[in-house]
Amino acid sequence: MRRLTVPVLSALLSVVVASVPATAAPQRSPAANDRPVIFVHGRNAGRGVWGDMISRFTAAGRPADRLFAWDYDTTQSANETLAPRFQAYVDEVLRRTGAAQVDIVAHSLGSLTTRWYVRFGAGATKVHHWVSLAGPNHGTQLAWLCALYDQGCRDMTPGSYVVKRLNDGDETPGTVRYTTVRSPCDEQIAPVASTALTGADNVEAPCLKHNELLTDETVATEVRKALDTD
Repeated sequence: MRRLTVPVLSALLSVVVASVPATAAPQRSPAANDRPVIFVHGRNAGRGVWGDMISRFTAAGRPADRLFAWDYDTTQSANETLAPRFQAYVDEVLRRTGAAQVDIVAHSLGSLTTRWYVRFGAGATKVHHWVSLAGPNHGTQLAWLCALYDQGCRDMTPGSYVVKRLNDGDETPGTVRYTTVRSPCDEQIAPVASTALTGADNVEAPCLKHNELLTDETVATEVRKALDTD
């Protein structure tokens, strides 16, 4: 109990002391909820595509100040240019939040840049859980349609330098937890099996189009469950 002293008509009365119950401190979220989550969009998109999923995260109790969305130029090199920039962004998020690790949720092309950071950058120790939604982790044949003029597309082609290096040997190295989510109706990832990784928790979503994985409630729930698993 704490005591709150209330003066009442001091000229006439002495101080009246009223006892009131202490206000209970708000309960902290589980440890997983305290890890910052960085959402990374895919090709020709922006951070705004994560609006629905972030809203569902906060509605489910995730602290809003632990949710971040990274924006980048999707025409640039996933490994040489973007991975170092993403590393700097992760370091800034860790500095701002005081956390030791982050979780990553990437869509489509974003899977390659963030996965490169996890495998070849500092992500092996700074990332707890990496989630790929409709990622072209083994390439997508549709990327050939724009590969001549777009480096991001070239990185997504089957057999590209980035794809080959990422899948050389162990596809899910280190202690990072890996989850992939694919849809049998994805019209952008061909074949859709490209998203799955050996050693990851590979989840098949309902029949959704490529961008519908960003806004689907079931997918958002699966992502939250994955991130809550230690």
